[in-house]
Amino acid sequence: MVEIKVTQIKSQIGAIPRHRKTLQALGLKKIGSERIHKDSPQLKGMLRAVRHLIKFEQINNK
Repeated sequence: MVEIKVTQIKSQIGAIPRHRKTLQALGLKKIGSERIHKDSPQLKGMLRAVRHLIKFEQINNK
């Protein structure tokens, strides 16, 4: 199973409301917060939308 670790690296202040809601849906509340999600097409779309506010890396679990 492939998982993705998502970390917020920039503030959501000044971001458009749709991007703020995407960050909230990802479980990110403030700079430095991290969450691990299962890889899916829906997740990749969310990551693409807020790629300027986050960093992410793939975690391979057996």
